[in-house]
Amino acid sequence: MTTTSTLAPQVVSGTTTLPTTSTSSSSSASSTNALASQQIAGNFQSFLTLLTTQLQNQNPLDPLDTNQFTQQLVEFAGVEQQLNTNDSLTTLVSLQQTAQSTQALGFVGKTAVVDGSTATVTNASATWELNVPTNSNVNISIANSTGQTVFSGSYSVNAGNNQPFTWDGKGNDGTQWPDGKYTMSVTGADASGNPVAISTQILGVISSVDLTQSPPLLSINGQNYTVTQIKSIVN
Repeated sequence: MTTTSTLAPQVVSGTTTLPTTSTSSSSSASSTNALASQQIAGNFQSFLTLLTTQLQNQNPLDPLDTNQFTQQLVEFAGVEQQLNTNDSLTTLVSLQQTAQSTQALGFVGKTAVVDGSTATVTNASATWELNVPTNSNVNISIANSTGQTVFSGSYSVNAGNNQPFTWDGKGNDGTQWPDGKYTMSVTGADASGNPVAISTQILGVISSVDLTQSPPLLSINGQNYTVTQIKSIVN
């Protein structure tokens, strides 16, 4: 096992929770916008028909009041502007989605850092990053996918962020554990014994992007993350 001179966050287990976003919500919003545009367009045509009919059938001896006519024209322009605004917003949303997809595709193959505590051991090696707000005594525990603790250790760690902790896949008894997913739990205390909140991050290669979701989802070590969950790109 390898570690730097600094280490570790308070208990952080499990994986990063994925925000609730899906294609269905995006499709629902699009359908709602489309229905609203159809309704506005229908009102627009009805208004135009009524105004034209009114002008054609007005009494020559008692024509439409100028102020009333002007007010109707203003309303007419307002409806038209609303239609144009909806079209512009639809275009902007489409452009934003395209930009998100382009950005996400550019991350494929790069190593990213995200919040989380479950890392994948590959070739007998896995690395976590610890954010320690103050000098602390840190207790680290690593469990396999069944919840069995396979390694534990205590360390004196200086304050600092993004401090790497690399585990060689060996248990305390020297057993070499197989490659797979392992979860780290960390607790910390300062010199006075007060609890110190420590957060963990994991590193992984972005293997693919799911563009069918909105926003697009990046796959890292078999887990999905949005672009906003990416803390940094290592390379």
